[in-house]
Amino acid sequence: MDGNRQKKYNNPVTATLTGISDLFRKHEPAGTLGPSDRLEGKTVLVDGSSSGLGFAVALDAARRGARVIMACRSGIPAKGEEVIRRTLNPEVQMLPVDFADIHSIRKLVTVVAETCPPIDILICNAGIVPKESRKTPQGLEEMFMVNYLSKFIFVNLLLEKKCINTAAGIPRIIFVASESHRNPDHFNWEEFGIYKDYSIGKSIELYGYYKLLLTTFSVELSRRLNPGGVTKCSVFSLCPGPVNSNIAREAPKLFQPLLKIVFGIFFKSPAKAAIPVLYLAASPDLEGKPFDYLFLMSRKAIDEKAADPQNGGRLWELSEKLWHKSETV
Repeated sequence: MDGNRQKKYNNPVTATLTGISDLFRKHEPAGTLGPSDRLEGKTVLVDGSSSGLGFAVALDAARRGARVIMACRSGIPAKGEEVIRRTLNPEVQMLPVDFADIHSIRKLVTVVAETCPPIDILICNAGIVPKESRKTPQGLEEMFMVNYLSKFIFVNLLLEKKCINTAAGIPRIIFVASESHRNPDHFNWEEFGIYKDYSIGKSIELYGYYKLLLTTFSVELSRRLNPGGVTKCSVFSLCPGPVNSNIAREAPKLFQPLLKIVFGIFFKSPAKAAIPVLYLAASPDLEGKPFDYLFLMSRKAIDEKAADPQNGGRLWELSEKLWHKSETV
């Protein structure tokens, strides 16, 4: 284990430098994504898809022939219309959701259950890096809710409402995580879900911690959906690497011109960063695989804390309790 992991992502400067250095390292690709990897007949739901990586994924999925559902907080209907115009695929639908609000997530799932075909591929992408802590309508911390707990709630509600298509092949659930999930040295179970104030200096550190929660959830979800060694639903997670997107839009204005230059020169375009996401979604190489994690296009073991079944079980239990307690607010 890298003894310097705690230093790699604990502030915006080191996180940016780490992201840049990662791009120049040699990585053995897990496979390739080609034009023959099509998605005709598949329904793909991509959340956080009005901009950045999510929009690029929705655009490529539509080009590959999928019926695409874009679940977003903004950009409706313009972004969906843009995808239709650029791909000539009319099977694109936009649905509103605010992943900071549990009631909004439940409403989205109800609409999906009542109006959409079963989902073959679910891509959980939405994420934020706020400049400071903010409370959600249920009194939770916004980045914790959007980057982690909303995924737990959303996926479980979709499964509960039978929105995931298990009748025709093996569906895929894909989480956009981050290599920064390796940064935290432990889980803080005692303070799980407790709201605390923080400023931009703490945002990057917490971002990595919430990605640890997300990665732990992804492998625990695979365990629960695929008991006895039989794959009923593939669960994949990945770090797309540093992406030139608007996720740092809340960075201090003093640093935004510099970040824009650095992002533009060194970070991957959303279209290139979307390649491993689409590989996990469309490639036949992964058919029947219960779990996988990619860093860029390379296969990599997740951090041992995330892989530990005891941590997965504890996280599931705490998340479930917090969800049902918060939903009464």
